[in-house]
Parts: sequence; structure tokens; C-alpha cells
Amino acid sequence: MSEWFIYRGVGQPDPARIDALPEPPPWRKFDGATVDYEVPQLDSATHRRLGERTVPLPVQDPDALELVNAALYLRRPLLVTGEPGVGKSTLAHSVAYELDLGRVLEWPIVSRSELRDGLYTYDAIGRLQDAQLPGEEGARDIGRYIKLGPLGTALLGADKPRVLLIDELDKSDIDLPNDLLNVLEEGRFAIPELERIADRAPEVRVLTDDGRRVTVTGGQVQCHAFPFVIMTSNREREFPAALLRRCIPLDLKAPRDERLAALVQAHFGQGSYDANRDFVDQFTQSETDGALRPTDQLLNAIFLAQHAAREADRRREEISELLMQPLDRGPR
Repeated sequence: MSEWFIYRGVGQPDPARIDALPEPPPWRKFDGATVDYEVPQLDSATHRRLGERTVPLPVQDPDALELVNAALYLRRPLLVTGEPGVGKSTLAHSVAYELDLGRVLEWPIVSRSELRDGLYTYDAIGRLQDAQLPGEEGARDIGRYIKLGPLGTALLGADKPRVLLIDELDKSDIDLPNDLLNVLEEGRFAIPELERIADRAPEVRVLTDDGRRVTVTGGQVQCHAFPFVIMTSNREREFPAALLRRCIPLDLKAPRDERLAALVQAHFGQGSYDANRDFVDQFTQSETDGALRPTDQLLNAIFLAQHAAREADRRREEISELLMQPLDRGPR
């Protein structure tokens, strides 16, 4: 284990590790004031669920661990690519779980997603409707109608970095990756609706993506600790060079051999890998045809066989045929 690693991929919470993260390089320092707001921590039930979800971790080889830690040290987004089901999204939860950084802020991308969706929303219509109600003085409080999005919340001036998952960025339209450049480089953004009234209301309380109230000063949000940002891609499109040079690239490979054995045993208990070698062998040998098979299919087949097949070999074969078909080829 490299001594400089902050995130070690061991699957156990170690909150003290994030305190060992050194100061950022001079070109990635951010001078945003620390904002007093409560970062939602994980309760025991959520900790247990995430522990089950993130063990074994999708990253267990030294090269991948080095890239994750490089992103932490350099305060750069991590661009994670790989086939569906290799654990790209899980990695964000794994880092938050191990370093005890609280709830993961998630921004799932669709073709209609715009930068503002991730930064904040302003319910102007709701405010207008409230203003027309008799005795509704609260409509004057613009902060009641502004909610920070997952990206906007991640850029608040927290003492420790928040974890932000921008999931499936390759599904966005052509403009979003370019629109992200300035925000990710500067670590700040403006809320024009609040900037316009900054002389009359310099401090406004708004809602965060966590459901907490936080004060925004002067209509500006600027980070203090740059968030740990994971952007995932299924390689459905190319990204502009300007975005790529601002990211740390990580290509996640599907778990095989020891990692696949650890994955199966983590979900189904000691000895489950050997007990299901028929499924495992068929799953790994089927890769010779070049078809796409996510690891989820193997786990689904093992789980269903435990309930529907038991020791019936013929039934296990039927389950294997049904559940482990390649994604890029239709049903037989």
C-alpha cells in the first residue's frame, strides 16, 4: 500500500484519512469563505447499505488507485470510463463511504440536461403565485424559491470536499461538457437573481440539494475545498480536448480472477465463488465471442439460482441462458 494514498480502497470507513490530504497546488487553491452548513452524514443503516454496496470495491489495482488519489491531490475531476456494470458510479459512493464525506451528491445526465440544472433552480412562477395570495408576505423572501442543484451544493464552502457524481455525461447534448469547463476550473458560479438584489439583501438563505438551508452572500457561490468530482461515461461519444485536459482519466476494467471472486463472495458469502463456478466459468468464457456482458448478470444468475434452482443442474443452465445474454445482441 502506497503511503501517500488518501483513498485506499479497503472498504472500511477511515475518516482521519481525509485530514491527511495536503494543501492543493497553487493553481488549484480556492479562496471561498467557509459556509456554516450541516453536511448530511450517513446514519448507521445507510452506512451498512453502502458497505454492502461498495465491498468489494471496483478499484483494487494500484494503477487505478493512484489515479483516484491523483484526482484528490490535484483537485481535478475524475473522468471514469468503462462498460456498463463495471462500478463507475459505485466508485463515488466508495470514496464517500471510506473517507466519511457524507451523502453523495448525484446529478444523472440526460439529453436535455443543462448546466443550470446542476447549479440551481429558481421557481419564479411559484413566487409570483404566492405573491398574489392575501397576506403572503413570505413571497418577498426570494431564497424560499431558490434551490441549489447537486453541482451548486458541491461548490459550497465546506471544510471538507463533498463527493459529486455526474453520471453518464456522454448522454448530454453537445454543449454541456463545454459549459462545465469554467465552473470546474474556477470552482464558483453566480446566481443572477441574487446578484441583482445584493445591495438590498447581501445575504440570502437558500435550500441545498441536501434539503438544508445555507446562506449565499452577494449572489456568489465559491468553494473552499474543491469537491471530489466523478464524471462517468459509457464511451458513447467523444469529449472536447479542453474538458479532457482538466480531468484525470480512469478506464475501469471489469472485475476478473481474484477481483471477481472477491465480488461474488462479498455478496453471497464465503465459499460462494467455488459453489457457483459453473456460472462463473460460463460468464468468463463467454467473453471470447467479444460480446458485452456486465457483471450484474452473473450476480443476478447466482442470486436467482439460490432460490429457483438449488442443486438442479438443468435449471441452473436455463437460468444461465436467460440471464447472461450479451447486451449488444438480442435474445436467442
